Amino acid sequence: MPGCSCTESCKSSNTAVSPRYRRALWVALFLNAVMFVVEIAGGLKSGSVSLLADAVDFAGDAANYGISLAVLSMGLAWRARAALIKGLTMGAYGVLVLAKTAWAAALGVPPEPMTMGLVALLALAVNVGVAILLYTFRNGDANMRSVWLCSRNDAIGNVAVAIAALGVFGTGTAWPDLFVAGVMATLALTASVVVVRQARAELASPACVS
Repeated sequence: MPGCSCTESCKSSNTAVSPRYRRALWVALFLNAVMFVVEIAGGLKSGSVSLLADAVDFAGDAANYGISLAVLSMGLAWRARAALIKGLTMGAYGVLVLAKTAWAAALGVPPEPMTMGLVALLALAVNVGVAILLYTFRNGDANMRSVWLCSRNDAIGNVAVAIAALGVFGTGTAWPDLFVAGVMATLALTASVVVVRQARAELASPACVS
């Protein structure tokens, strides 16, 4: 990764931060922290891999929103570095979920669909609300884009978990849950590539020098 230090032009790229964006990040951080606890409990009770995977994602998102708030008023280089860390974190999450899915497939024990579905619907309501809050800011720098991608992926993941709960209920097998966990891992890995590429491009841009 090319090194980067802020010059005057890099500092000048640090435009005023929208108070609405800052408030949206605080709300998103709080809701994600609460849902992490709820989904851990729901995942352990139901035995759902996709719920546990989503709980880890909620924890990662809460940390990412905290990082975003910390670098919000800093220059482009610091925001790009934060986005790079978040992109790598999303990639690590994807690999972790794939490993957990493979382990659960070997065990072959189906989850309890009712708890799984109810928690997934609650998580969906939270993530749709967060996605609406952040939608306006989706086309900003790599840091803003990573935040938007996190919220988008979460909402898609929650719809998939709810559908998986129906699939588990109808088939009595773990495969719908495992399939959704695999899809969520793929989304995380794809978003990771997008964010890392944009962050590296920003670090190598004329606004920063090595």
